[in-house]
Amino acid sequence: MRLYRNLVAASIKALNKIFTENQLADRVVQTTLRSNKKWGSKDRRFLAATIYDAVRWYRLHYEILGHEPESTEDWWKALGIMWTLQGEELPAWEHFEGLNTEEILAKKETLSTVLKIKASIPDWLDDLGRKELGEKWAACIEASNEPAELVLRANSLKTTTEELIINLDKKGVVAAEMDLPSAVILPVRKKLTNFASYERGYFEIQDASSQQVAPFLGVKRGMTVVDACAGAGGKSLHIGALMENEGEIISLDVDDDKLNELYRRAKRAAISILKTKTITDDSSVIEDLYDRADRLLLDAPCSGLGTLKRSPHIKWRLTPEFLEKIKATQQEILQHYSPICKKGGQLVYATCSILPSENQEQVKTFLASAAGSDFRLIKDKQILPDEGFDGFYMALLERV
Repeated sequence: MRLYRNLVAASIKALNKIFTENQLADRVVQTTLRSNKKWGSKDRRFLAATIYDAVRWYRLHYEILGHEPESTEDWWKALGIMWTLQGEELPAWEHFEGLNTEEILAKKETLSTVLKIKASIPDWLDDLGRKELGEKWAACIEASNEPAELVLRANSLKTTTEELIINLDKKGVVAAEMDLPSAVILPVRKKLTNFASYERGYFEIQDASSQQVAPFLGVKRGMTVVDACAGAGGKSLHIGALMENEGEIISLDVDDDKLNELYRRAKRAAISILKTKTITDDSSVIEDLYDRADRLLLDAPCSGLGTLKRSPHIKWRLTPEFLEKIKATQQEILQHYSPICKKGGQLVYATCSILPSENQEQVKTFLASAAGSDFRLIKDKQILPDEGFDGFYMALLERV
């Protein structure tokens, strides 16, 4: 790998925004990639890989350095450590003076005996993970440092997995079917959002674990389905495809921009049964839907700890205080939104977290409450990151 000073400098500027200004890594990366029109695809790949790897292994690098980066020169050395660990030979630049390959490798060997350093996570998160997941924690958090694979969902309203694979092959993109009905995996990541087939709604980019939520809901044609925490609506779109565009989907969120994006995506995907509603402070939107839904999806806001493969910055932004706040929100959603599900209907509570306190314990608390007294748990499923994809939890409940 050949290093270019301007690309390294741009990476360091981005890392300062992430760690000093607390900006979202994904947005910083996108802004950085758009900041210089002269950069080619190889340059952009280098920048994205450098920034994400530096975020993913931040603690390991600064432990080897001896302290967290406090200056631009510290960041040069931290990146030099990263590339040394990746087996790269550093150029003889003044920024890398004092870095010794043998010392770096020896420090890594010693520090890697400590899980929280080896896996590059904060102390408090390691303590919490051990408490909640016990023996499963080490495998989960180590697997979370593996970059996410690119998985697509073929839109069954427009194509099949076989046809999508053939279409991608014609564009020089290798893809393969998965065990999931509509899932296609790419061994090599590639930008696909500029493909005509994407613009025409033939596929969506959606992790394999996320693709298991909509089928868990057991939707059928003609049903009324409410997706109460829809966001930009990946699961709403999947539900629409499973319903074969027959019935009614009501997608809710507090964010107008996300719902506007969902409306655009639904039109592209040929889903006409979907309508959006913005959740307001007065709760009227929620209460007006009480006893209406055959199926209710509560894809609740969460810590996101199951998505570290694609969003490694989460582990540095997350705090114990935020986690407690989000758990209160999860229970509030269960309590207040569950009556949307009519008697005989079913709901799915889902998160992209791996913590039992956000998952099984939330369902248990709900079922023991007055609001949950007329619900019963049918089944639940926990997917952990060491199984290959994002960590996810889903519980299917029936209102009796």
